[in-house]
Amino acid sequence: MNFLAHIYLSGDNELLKIGNFMADGIRGKHFESYPLEIQKGIMLHRAIDTFTDAHPVFRQSTKRLHQHYHHYAGVIVDIFYDHFLAKNWNNYSDEKLEDFVEHFYQSLRDNNNVLSERTIKIMPILFKENWLVIYQTINGIDHILTQMDSRTKNQSNMRFATTELQEFYTDFENEFTAFFEELRTFVEQKILDE
Repeated sequence: MNFLAHIYLSGDNELLKIGNFMADGIRGKHFESYPLEIQKGIMLHRAIDTFTDAHPVFRQSTKRLHQHYHHYAGVIVDIFYDHFLAKNWNNYSDEKLEDFVEHFYQSLRDNNNVLSERTIKIMPILFKENWLVIYQTINGIDHILTQMDSRTKNQSNMRFATTELQEFYTDFENEFTAFFEELRTFVEQKILDE
């Protein structure tokens, strides 16, 4: 799952959300220097990634992309799944997506002192381009994938992946819907067990 899903799945705990959001940039045991709730968010992120990568429905989605995108297929499906979460946001939250995102951005600003350097570095572009909201549209996904592709010096070809998104749109959406219900149940239990 990508940024939006990780934040959403963290519930109402601001520091858990922040830890879950910035976890990708924190390797090994480096998370132990953060406040406890941030640490829990980082560990939750890792548990979500492990659950996701092993899930047969997610693997079915990645299989559709593997021939053209190889090991980037999982990254692309993460983005596609965030698209379906954003597009169908009203099915998952009573709060408008724009409000949810703005509250999260404000939370990042308010907790600047506990953010990783990588998070602080991406915040200006995250806010300016409003990544979490532009996930709603295929054009937004295309923009995100193009940016990600440029970071791989265009080796990943991710900029072309919206072709498959459009061709297999219903399949990807149905897979997301089935998978996300199971993921939500898994995360709710994980948070309760903490």
